[in-house]
Amino acid sequence: MKRSKFHQIIFLSAGCYNLFWGIYSVFDPQWFFRISKIPLLNHPQIFASLGMVVGVYGILYFEVARRPSEGFLIGAVGLLGKILGPLGWAYFYFNGEWPLRSIVLILTNDLIWWIPFFIYLLDTKDSFFEDFKGRT
Repeated sequence: MKRSKFHQIIFLSAGCYNLFWGIYSVFDPQWFFRISKIPLLNHPQIFASLGMVVGVYGILYFEVARRPSEGFLIGAVGLLGKILGPLGWAYFYFNGEWPLRSIVLILTNDLIWWIPFFIYLLDTKDSFFEDFKGRT
């Protein structure tokens, strides 16, 4: 597989990042709101639940790092989430609900991963679709 070691490093890094972010958000679900100077949540359990989901993605990214030639779908779902997250942020920002300083959420969770995840999908698309065609 093309750039296999690069993809292993990227997805190992993404897995560690997501696990750390998820665990931290479970134990301190108001951190983002304090940093962004957005009113604290009345129900921080919602953000803690988001942290749990982000952490679970970390486990999936470890699987891609372990077997990079077989992780196309996980990478595709990961990139989709990293595209949809900034769209949601843009909605809140342009409607005046979130300040610009809240961009920290998408800079670190989403935007920095776009290029490496996209390169990964380009490198694995042919084998994924060949395998998919072979099973139908």
